[in-house]
Amino acid sequence: MNRIYILLFILLCITLPGHSQEEKQDTPYSVNEGTMFGLGSSHVKDTYLSPFTYSGWGFRILNERMKIISAGDGRISRQQLINVDITSTQNPAENVNDFGGFVDYSLGFHYRFNLTPSFRLMTGASGHIMGGFLYNTRNSNNPLSAKVDLDLNLSAIIMHYTRIKETPLILRYQIDAPIAGVFFSPDYGESYYEIFNTGNLGHTIAFNSFHNKFALKNYLTVDILCKGFTLRTGYLNSIYYTDNNNTQTRIISNTFLVGWVKEFVALGGKRNKKRQKINSSFY
Repeated sequence: MNRIYILLFILLCITLPGHSQEEKQDTPYSVNEGTMFGLGSSHVKDTYLSPFTYSGWGFRILNERMKIISAGDGRISRQQLINVDITSTQNPAENVNDFGGFVDYSLGFHYRFNLTPSFRLMTGASGHIMGGFLYNTRNSNNPLSAKVDLDLNLSAIIMHYTRIKETPLILRYQIDAPIAGVFFSPDYGESYYEIFNTGNLGHTIAFNSFHNKFALKNYLTVDILCKGFTLRTGYLNSIYYTDNNNTQTRIISNTFLVGWVKEFVALGGKRNKKRQKINSSFY
């Protein structure tokens, strides 16, 4: 009889950890969503509109979602970024204005390397699409320059987990750069009437790589986990340069951002916001 009790005790010890692990694996990962608003400087040069560099300000709205996907044993995350950028700039004489509006979306996947308990490296790639315009108030024949891009980007993220006294902080630096894609690029002086009404659209779609396009986004954020909410502050440096069909475009912006973060799990179309019952995809 004693042997039976000993055997049952051993089986119980083996079974309990297994159930605990299953419960942990069954705990869903959150969707980590951050929304930020920012203001900063903008410098624009588009030789299709003007040979001068226009400088001014830019307003930006940035929405980000990060989620661990089922593939990769919890080491692959999906990141979606939606960015809206509005700019107002002036020429050096301050008597002509350029107005710009851009919307871009990227969908990326990163593989996670936990270097230390407080450092994480994430590397991957993303697909990126952007559409927008620059409008010059002086030009009468060709006042508008349209921008459309579709790219494959390389991406890397470094995260550091620390705290100040009792307040947890998460520092994140991300860099994205395109390696190949296509973009819209009319000839210098070519009107949009010529492009769309006379069938000359074909030559305006150009393949891009390092020979005619350089773009870079440096993204730094600090998440401050307060009681009841998470504050996210950040800085975004964006560099965009193209040189094709005798036309050059250069857009450089530096934006300081602030916003908030929320985590949830979508269950049957509803959001479960109980953090203690979910695994964070970001923290």
